[in-house]
Amino acid sequence: MRIIVTSLFVQDQGRALEFYSEKLGFIKKEDVPVGEFRWITLVSPDDQGGTELLLEPNNHPAAKEYQQRIFADGIPATMFGVADIQDEYRRLKEKGVTFTMEPTKMGDVTIAVFDDTCGNLIQIVEK
Repeated sequence: MRIIVTSLFVQDQGRALEFYSEKLGFIKKEDVPVGEFRWITLVSPDDQGGTELLLEPNNHPAAKEYQQRIFADGIPATMFGVADIQDEYRRLKEKGVTFTMEPTKMGDVTIAVFDDTCGNLIQIVEK
């Protein structure tokens, strides 16, 4: 068994697709209409056959509440690995990404957290 798709609740699928592809550099793999919403997945450019990130609409009240509460508490919704966190931090800052935590050493890892503009805090980590 392996993980093939993981989902992330977003307030606006179109805006999320733009942010995750244009700012973060993920590649759109699927974009299929599903009723009033879309099945949108992205993959890492370094692993295009790997795990897909599903941009899931947060239209269900439980999803909306979950997303709002973890954001308000400063809890990242997910984590992405990076090879060089300082380079990635600079690259994303240049693209206008807002960080809530600059790269910070925590034991054997360095982490940083940014706002994805779609209702989530996202953590990047360099191991």
